[in-house]
Amino acid sequence: MASNKNSKFIALTWLLVWSPFLLILSIISLISFEIFFDLPSVAELQNPKSNLATVVYSSDMKILGKYYAENRVNVKYYELDSNLVEALIATEDARFKEHSGVDLKALGRAVFGALTGSSSSGGGSTLSQQLAKMMFPREKLTKFETVIRKLKEWVIAARLERNYTKDEILAMYLNKFDFLHLAVGVKSAAQIYFNRSQDSLEIQQAAMLIGMAKNPSLFDPIKRPDATKQRRNVVMNQMVKYGYLSEQKYDSLKNLPLGLSYHPEDHNDGPAPYFREYLRENYLREWCKNHINPETNKPYNIYKDGLRIFTTIDMRMQQYAEEAVAEHMTDLQKQFNKECKTKRNAPFAWNVNKEQIQNIMISSMKRSDRYRSLKNMGLSSEQIMEEFKKPVEMTVYSLRGEIDTIMSPWDSIRYYKSFLHTGFVAIEPSTGYVKAWVGGVNHKHFKFDHVKVGRRQVGSTFKPFVYALAIQEGYSPCYQVPNVKTCIEIPGQPAWCPENSDGAKGTGKMVTLRYALAGSINYVTAWVMKQFGPEAVIKLVRRLGITSPIESVPSIALGTPDISVFEMVAANATFANKGTHIEPTFVTRIEDKNGKVLEEFFPNSDEVFSEERAYVMIQLMRGVVDYGTGARLRFRYGLKNEIAGKTGTTQNNADGWFMGLTPDLAAGCWTGGEDRSIHFNSTNEGQGASMALPIWAKFFQKVYADPSLKVSKNGFEKPQNMGNIELDCSKYDAETEKENPIQDFDFEN
Repeated sequence: MASNKNSKFIALTWLLVWSPFLLILSIISLISFEIFFDLPSVAELQNPKSNLATVVYSSDMKILGKYYAENRVNVKYYELDSNLVEALIATEDARFKEHSGVDLKALGRAVFGALTGSSSSGGGSTLSQQLAKMMFPREKLTKFETVIRKLKEWVIAARLERNYTKDEILAMYLNKFDFLHLAVGVKSAAQIYFNRSQDSLEIQQAAMLIGMAKNPSLFDPIKRPDATKQRRNVVMNQMVKYGYLSEQKYDSLKNLPLGLSYHPEDHNDGPAPYFREYLRENYLREWCKNHINPETNKPYNIYKDGLRIFTTIDMRMQQYAEEAVAEHMTDLQKQFNKECKTKRNAPFAWNVNKEQIQNIMISSMKRSDRYRSLKNMGLSSEQIMEEFKKPVEMTVYSLRGEIDTIMSPWDSIRYYKSFLHTGFVAIEPSTGYVKAWVGGVNHKHFKFDHVKVGRRQVGSTFKPFVYALAIQEGYSPCYQVPNVKTCIEIPGQPAWCPENSDGAKGTGKMVTLRYALAGSINYVTAWVMKQFGPEAVIKLVRRLGITSPIESVPSIALGTPDISVFEMVAANATFANKGTHIEPTFVTRIEDKNGKVLEEFFPNSDEVFSEERAYVMIQLMRGVVDYGTGARLRFRYGLKNEIAGKTGTTQNNADGWFMGLTPDLAAGCWTGGEDRSIHFNSTNEGQGASMALPIWAKFFQKVYADPSLKVSKNGFEKPQNMGNIELDCSKYDAETEKENPIQDFDFEN
């Protein structure tokens, strides 16, 4: 009887001892067979869902930027620095290579530590379990739900170990981990914190990143550098413990500062921000709508699907273009600020009255986000104006950087109107590839793109298209035309009779077409327009790729249409490309996250001129640079190679332009105020040769100084069959130039 009782007691004891384990085993079985519990599918484990950034590459394979919901770019195991791998194993899972997802030995230590209160026993989660944990959303759970979640992690960890190699799991862990400050994955973290690639980290840098894995909020190198440094040293001490680092090396590294080179990624920063924004908003968005991702059966998502965009932008040229813009626009802005101190209506011109200024200001106010927000709140016009005139704390842009100040939004509108703007683009004529794109002076504060989106009155840069008609019809550059006023009759309107900007100077003298274009003489341009008419000019520029609206009136000969810098440079590049217009291209191919080519892009082309006629136009435009309004390229900037070009200055110096062509590169620039009423007082400062040409010149100085770009200084190739076309106009122009020398400014309206 006693024996019976003892047997029952022993059986009950063993049941009580083993029942928790049996219960856990039963729950694990239910989880594993997905009875009552959902788990990620095997397919999802093999192709884990993660938000991958779309990466934009330059033509020389540098990263221009990314578009992302999470700033993550996955890397393979072989792309990881060995210091990263060793630090991770030593700190988070020393027996990683020995267990199969759940380390029972480590788990036992963790349980013992929890029961005894010992902190030295370490954690029980393996790297595989930690990776499994990342696959679940962060949410508040009950104690029971927490236990179930932990058991699910065990099952997933085991599956991960079955489906992946140890190396793949390590790479997945480091790709998945959020290192804060928009650095998701180790590639982004290495770039943002150290401005390095993940495969070239120093030991102490790798240790800092791995140290963050314990608790990134606690060990945040930006907000808590001291705690992060201590944690980094703990990681290196673990590396010593497990033989990955010598004691001597540790002693030499532990006192080093974190050595951050913090580069937070911002869409406003980095190279080519205006280009990247145009690419995202106006190009990729449309492309994604029309292409289905087979994994999701939905249109591609540029923020999550890890696309790879290969562009034509050359990182070196882009850098030189941005430097040229920054250098010149800083000097030009200082000059304009100095002039504004003497203006009664600054920054507006002296002849703009108060009513006009008020209308401009109100129009700008209504385009602001602040106005739309107040309007949506139901405020009346009077209440909105009252809010706009209340001083508030704000950060504003200046030439010296951002300034914290107190200013009313109304005053800030006027303050920002005092800044001049610019757009510059460079295109390779032979391919149509866009090599550099600078859409403004500061993308954070002035987001409007002045390369592709903005259109401004082009002034005399339009004249080459008018002259091109004459050349196409067989006129020689040396054909002489009397420099006299020409009138063109317009049905139902007064005749159009443009004046030369220099008044009567040169009246009655015979001048060549080359000389007339070099001096931007309106009388002769009007004469050419009269021979062919505006419809013929419009038809030509349409073939040259200009799509902006153009009114069919004679005055377009002097550049009244509003056209983008992008269109103007692409059209002029046709002359440099021997008469063949190539549609500008800025994307060569798009790949998916696995490197599969989704689409390749090839530009359309159209032979607009014969090679011979295009060469004649080049010679015509060379006069602008050799002795015309663009001559300062020679005497001020020392560019002695063959350059064809055209300056442009619109009414009251509101817009300054320069288009310049070489055999290898065509580039152009516009500079001006946000409104046409904001400009320099005098043509000396406000002409295209002063406002726009210097950017072109500085860019080419830098390009020619970089032999790696292989941009030659060779001249334009002369076609073999030029026939009897007369190109040397010196015998005609010498006498004209002697009597009426061309000044280094534009003869505009």
